[in-house]
Amino acid sequence: MASLDHHPVTSSTRRSSKAARLLPGIGLCLAVTGAAYALEAGERVLAGKAWLEALVLAILIGTAVRSLWTPGDKWQDGVAFSAKYLLEVAVVLLGASVSAATILAAGLPLLVGIAGVVASAILLSFGIGWLLGLPTRMALLVACGNSICGNSAIAAVAPVIGADSDDVAASIAFTAVLGVVVVLGLPPLGIALGMSGLAFGALAGLTVYAVPQVIAAASPLGAAAVQMGTLVKLVRVLMLGPVCLVLSLVAPRLAPQVAPDGEFLAGEPTAKRLDLAHLVPWFIIGFLALVACRSLGLLPTTAVAPIGRVATLLTVVSMAALGLGVDVRTVAKAGARVTTAVVLSLLGLGAISLVLLAILDLA
Repeated sequence: MASLDHHPVTSSTRRSSKAARLLPGIGLCLAVTGAAYALEAGERVLAGKAWLEALVLAILIGTAVRSLWTPGDKWQDGVAFSAKYLLEVAVVLLGASVSAATILAAGLPLLVGIAGVVASAILLSFGIGWLLGLPTRMALLVACGNSICGNSAIAAVAPVIGADSDDVAASIAFTAVLGVVVVLGLPPLGIALGMSGLAFGALAGLTVYAVPQVIAAASPLGAAAVQMGTLVKLVRVLMLGPVCLVLSLVAPRLAPQVAPDGEFLAGEPTAKRLDLAHLVPWFIIGFLALVACRSLGLLPTTAVAPIGRVATLLTVVSMAALGLGVDVRTVAKAGARVTTAVVLSLLGLGAISLVLLAILDLA
């Protein structure tokens, strides 16, 4: 008689087992996320606004936890899942916030100009990072973060080029701090230069990282500045798709990352086979598909805001996971060079943006 003690392992059993392995790490990331949102809410109550958003706070809290306690093996699968797959889903959902109508409303000269600014700023920023001796992937993260949309761009580009969590966390930490500086410093500059609301809004949209930060920076110069800034910023965000596509073609040619002892780090994509999955990452296809759905009216307008909130939440959870995987000592070593690269890149972006505004007769 066959033994009843042995049961075949079904696919559903394997899925359940895998899900069970993920739960502790995901739960830890959600706990860090909850703490980040709580601190952001506390900032709003005490200061009237959030100087550091939950996305940045999640990295800081995660890094602090990692500094005091190293999560064991049972946490690792869920943390890794949150850092990679939840982030990729968030990138897909970002496509719902962009429509062709919004893009076309800016006018062809401004659209071409925004694309030119982003491309020029990426090349300039990467060159600065390279001259300062930053690792290739770190230089690319800083360049894309400064030139497109700060934290979101860094988070989206990281899986495309195979950047590790230390590089991502260091890039986001420094760009986040300077993002706040830009929001505070840009309005006095616009007033000093005697810029109109439209011109200043365009400048804010070209230089400030996140859409909420653009609104905050543009508000002192009126509603026209806010509207123009938001429009330019959304067009700038759209450049994330093409940039990631180009980087996916470049990524297999990047030099492998090397550990301090001279050994190659495991898992580096030094020679990926050029199939469709490597040429065009699935989440970039998803991002562009949602842009198309939004543009063709296939996505209900009422769904855009909820999708945006889910995308933000998933991004914060993934940033918590990145923080939990960060070695603070590695970030500290990169500090001075990364800060210099980000500052110089940001100044370069501002100069390029002012040139475009002068050409378009908006300055």
